[in-house]
Parts: sequence; C-alpha cells; structure tokens
Amino acid sequence: MAKISKTKTPIAEQAPDVRSHNFKEVTLGYTLEEGQQESVRCLQCKNKPCVHNCPVMIDIPGFIHQIREGNMLEAAKILNRYTNLPAVCGRVCPQEKQCEEVCTLGLKKKYEPVAIGKLERLVADWTIENNINLDDEPIKKNGHKVAIIGGGPAGLTAAGDLAKLGYSVTIFEALQSAGGVLTYGIPEFRLPKKIVESQIDSIKKLGVKIVTDAVVGKTYTIQDLLKEYDALYIAVGAGAPHFLGIPGTGLNGVYSSSEYLTRINLMHAYQFPKYRTPIKRSKNVVVIGGGNVAMDAARSAKRLGAENVSIVYRRSVEELPARVEEYHHSVEEGINYHWLTNPIEYLSDDKGNLVGVKCIKMELGEPDAGGRRRPVPIKGSEFVIDCDTAIESIGQGANRVLLDTFPELKNNKWGYIDADEETGATSIPGVYAGGDIVTGAATVILAMGAGKIAAQEMDKYIQEKVAKESK
Repeated sequence: MAKISKTKTPIAEQAPDVRSHNFKEVTLGYTLEEGQQESVRCLQCKNKPCVHNCPVMIDIPGFIHQIREGNMLEAAKILNRYTNLPAVCGRVCPQEKQCEEVCTLGLKKKYEPVAIGKLERLVADWTIENNINLDDEPIKKNGHKVAIIGGGPAGLTAAGDLAKLGYSVTIFEALQSAGGVLTYGIPEFRLPKKIVESQIDSIKKLGVKIVTDAVVGKTYTIQDLLKEYDALYIAVGAGAPHFLGIPGTGLNGVYSSSEYLTRINLMHAYQFPKYRTPIKRSKNVVVIGGGNVAMDAARSAKRLGAENVSIVYRRSVEELPARVEEYHHSVEEGINYHWLTNPIEYLSDDKGNLVGVKCIKMELGEPDAGGRRRPVPIKGSEFVIDCDTAIESIGQGANRVLLDTFPELKNNKWGYIDADEETGATSIPGVYAGGDIVTGAATVILAMGAGKIAAQEMDKYIQEKVAKESK
C-alpha cells in the first residue's frame, strides 16, 4: 500500500471564472500518462466488488489493467463487450454511489477509491479520437425484427445489444434527434453533443435504424408495430414535468426544467442567434429542487448571463440528491443556496411577469417512507427572493402519449408501466419496457442496465417462440 497514492490522480478542469461564461466541457479528462498513473492504484481484487455494483457489469479491473499496460485497444474492446455508451457513462454516471462506492481501495482508511469513471472516459475518448471501429466483424442477421420505442439510454443500449445478436432493430424516436435525456437534458458543459452523436453513430454502424420525429401513439400505432415486429421495447422516458402547483405557476418567467433545458440543449438556444431558438435572458434566477437536473438548470442560467442564480431546496445539504461533483462545481461557479426552504407563491407585477418567489423556512422532522427526514414548515418564517425567472426541477411523470393509446398495457399506481423488475416483461407478451417509464426519473446508467437486461430477455423470448413454432 505504501507505493499507492492515497488520493486520485488530479484531473484538469476549466477555471470556474472562465467556464461559468461558456458551455464548453468543464472537466478536460485524463491524458494517457495520467490515466496510467491512476490505473496503478487499482488493486485488481479477486472478488471485484466494483463489477457487482455496476448496473451493466463492466469488467472494471480488466479494462483498468489494460490501461496500466498501455494497451488502450484491448481496454476499449473490454468496455465494448459490456456497454454501448462508455463515453457517456464516463462523464455522467454516478460512480461515487456505484462502482467507486465499493472500491476496495476506497474502503481502506484515508484512501480515495480508484477514479473508475474518469478512466472509462479516457478509454472511450481515445477510441473516438482514433476513429477505432470495435465492431468491424460482419454480424450475421437472424431474420427477426425488434422495435425500440424511445432513443434514450435504455433504448440505445437495448438496440445495440440486440443488433450484436443479429436482430434487425429500428428505434422510433419522437424528437428530432436520438439520445433522449443525453441530448435534450444534460448540458453541453457536462456532456458534449459531439460525444453523444459519436456514441449513437457507433450503434448505427451495428445496423440499427433510427426513425426520428416518430411519435408512437400518433405517427405510428402500437398495433401496427406489434404486427410488423417480433418484439417491442418501450423506453419513452418520464417526460411530463411535475409542478408545485403553487399560486402564480402560470406567470411569465416560470419554467419547468424540462422546457428550459430542452430549449438550451436540443434546440441550441445557447448558440443564439446562430440558432433562432428563443430563451429568456434572465437577471435573477431561482431554481427549485436539489437533483442533478436542478444543478444543470442553475449552471446553464449562469452561463446564459444571469447575475444571480439561487437553488432553493427544502432539505439540507446532507440530503442533497445531486452528485457531489456537480454540487461542488456549482458552488465554484457562484450558485447560491437556500437550504431548508420551500416556495409557497410566485409574485407578479401588473403585467403578469414574475418578480419574486415567496418562500417559507423548513425544519426536518420524522423520516418519510423513503427514509429521509420530512421537511416541516416553520410558522411565520416567510420571506421573498427577488427573481425574474423560476425553474422548477422537482421530478417528472410518465409520458402518456403512448400509454393512453395502449390501454391493454398494465400500469402501476404511479402511472408508469408495470414491468417485471428481473426481465422487463410487461403484461403483453413480447412487449418489454424499461428506464424512466418504469422506474420514474433515475440515472442514465440504471436505464442502460434495464436496456441490457431487456435485450437478453427479448432474445430469449423470441428464440423460445421460434422453437415452439418449429415443433
């Protein structure tokens, strides 16, 4: 242990006072030399706890060993066996709560875990920069067709895995570009769109067809797809924003984080006037919520020129659900925080424009059903935060466009698709579902894990069906 550094190899970042005025990527990534320096810290454990805590079960010690040996191609091949989106995961996956959380080195006193996510990004970026095609062997088609509804991380993962098994796969994507939350939700400074596009291009090279502007339930019917394809995978996400429903929600200047970030990311509002997508130029912004999406909205508002950006969160920093890295970056960039605070009313001028948010202070009471202490209002503690823009980031509900035209499909009490946790199977034979439309809003890597499991189960379903029909 004496020869192993106790801390992670430092990684270069844009300076806070520079990056808060641009949408370029904040974290610049390891050089090959830095990656090899970090790879030496991996203990190459026999029991591999990091692998077991990874939703897509990547051979983490395996690819890190190859980095250490300087064999980047072999490291890339190992990653490619398990994940179709390594450059994405290396940037936005919450490794600190998954693989790195159980890292044997990190469990030792005063030692930080291996920077697994940063090393995954290094390999993935090396593959992209060197234009390496890891799937250059021709794939023999098996004669069966699968439709994927939704081109986000769950759908892309399932599509890639099924294509590698020989299926003809078509993704039906409702928006103008595939990627789902990777494209419309996560900002450029955390996940550059060229990275998303390169990962999608790799999946296309497997033979996957992507049909955009295809709203299943409107443009195409489920019934038609069921007739044409051997199986369906529904991964449409949870795209219906939740609102607090407090007085003044309809005022000019009140956004959902979904609308705000979609305008910026998918529709390139941050590049106005090159792209003619309008976005409000705000001076004082309040973001409600404490997740990664709230961080993204607040940090985007800062980059668009807002002088004062505050996050209002009804619990304390200890309960903050956002990634620690994103929180630290936001603080460095000058984002303010109002802890134990909850909005109760939006205030307006005589023209219907937002001018402030009336809030009340909270205190933490008994734990709720999820185990977190429940926020309780403190009587008489109301105060006002002046603002011209408020962005609500308090979660999303089920996208009902498809579900309302498919009443045969069983939903759960929350309005999401009722799918088997182990297989992704729904109440309709041959129809599988996964990602946020099943779990509610969750992480990219959990959606990918669902897509990987569903691909395996759909293959099993189709092969068993073929075997029965051939008897």
